[in-house]
Amino acid sequence: MKTELLQKDILDIACDLLVVNLFQGVTKPGGATGAVDKALGGAISQLIEQDHFEGKLGQTMVFPTFGKIKAKRVVVIGLGDKKRFDADAVRKVGGYIVKIGVNAKAEKVVTTLHGAGIGGLDPRTAAQALAEGLHLSAYRFHVYHGTLRKKGEPPHEVKSVIICETENKNFKLGQEGLMRGAILAEATNLARDLVNTPSEHMGPADLAEAAKKLVGKGVTVKVFDKQGMEKLGMTAALAVARGSLNPPLGVHLAYKPKGAKKKIVVVGKAVTFDSGGLNIKPGDSMTTMKIDMAGAAAVIGLFKALPQLDLDLEVHGIFLAVENMPSGNAYRPGDVVKAMDGTTIEILNTDAEGRVTLADALCYARNLEPDMIMDLATLTGACVVALGEEIAALLTTSSKLAQKIVDASRETGEPVWELPLFEPYNDHVKSKIADLKNVGARGQAGTISAALFLKPFVGNTPWAHLDIAGPAYTEKESRPDQPYGASGFGVRLLARLLQKIS
Repeated sequence: MKTELLQKDILDIACDLLVVNLFQGVTKPGGATGAVDKALGGAISQLIEQDHFEGKLGQTMVFPTFGKIKAKRVVVIGLGDKKRFDADAVRKVGGYIVKIGVNAKAEKVVTTLHGAGIGGLDPRTAAQALAEGLHLSAYRFHVYHGTLRKKGEPPHEVKSVIICETENKNFKLGQEGLMRGAILAEATNLARDLVNTPSEHMGPADLAEAAKKLVGKGVTVKVFDKQGMEKLGMTAALAVARGSLNPPLGVHLAYKPKGAKKKIVVVGKAVTFDSGGLNIKPGDSMTTMKIDMAGAAAVIGLFKALPQLDLDLEVHGIFLAVENMPSGNAYRPGDVVKAMDGTTIEILNTDAEGRVTLADALCYARNLEPDMIMDLATLTGACVVALGEEIAALLTTSSKLAQKIVDASRETGEPVWELPLFEPYNDHVKSKIADLKNVGARGQAGTISAALFLKPFVGNTPWAHLDIAGPAYTEKESRPDQPYGASGFGVRLLARLLQKIS
């Protein structure tokens, strides 16, 4: 789908669908909506009264123009409460526009730069949010559709969205925002593709290959094989990988611009399929376990966007790609494995493998001597129980970092909720025969215990952990910019966080 910003009046462009807006409670349209209303002889005003249109966010009125203007049909979309209007509302509007366009079988859509100048929302931010919503909503994963789907009518897609802005002062900023929004949406959609791909075609080697494709424009990638991981002492992650025929691979991405002021490391969980190992999962729980590398996918997505974001930060991305499978060579409950820094871990459940692989990844990250480490992981079912499927859990050693992450999440529409690193719960992960055990107290604070397990491996480096078990994948479309499947959660949040740190 092509998106572009033109310095034209919306009434001057022929299109299949013209989208204008109204805030909640407005009965007399002004601005661009008022101009369209006037050109249509007051049709919008009449329909507001006739259809009791309230202007709630996402509410729509669709009607034909009968040739009175160049657009074939007009859509009035509600923007919701003006006092609560923000960038994420604009992002949702972008999502709704695509959905409406698809349903109306429109190929060419014309709209305005929704939200520019309202509630402190500058044109650049409004355009970025709108572009993100448009491109994220337009995403589809059709790779595995076979002959049955191909014989039928292909699903309709909007081919172009033209955004009109007549104000000179807004136009340049709008162009910058539109470009940035497209970059971040493309990066998010890459992460979605990686997570949506079945594990048969997205094993450790495939995930490493996806990272290697990013080499260039300041991005370097180092891949270390099983022998390389052995030399580094990553025996904890290697234990998890032992049951699979697919060998593990470690990946280190780096972006080092000249004059970088800080060094940031982002770590992603990269279990390309999680059967549970010898503590095998029930069948229903295993169905979506291709998503257990969503943290690493977010890291790869971030690095796709990084060279175009002009940040004065040195950024490293780390993931250890493994598959957790049962076999005669699989690691066992009762085994004791050793992490890269010498910490010993008693394995009480082979299905708590993510924290075991992250232990080595975080040790490697710490050895880079960064100013901050952040990890993303589909780590605990307890997180979904506590926060549901749309909110990630945040646990961190730094209150300042926590606030930056929360602020970034609000701006990108990727919600997080901070949980405490409650020190007394350290006892939950202490082992009687080793330094740590890989499960906490049964039925108690599973997300907190998992984070406390990880905390020793970062040492004194400021650290934040995002448990994205819920929002990494959606089977119900709760947002217009989130189709079924992988969400790419974290790519845009990380990018916004780095902007705040830069």
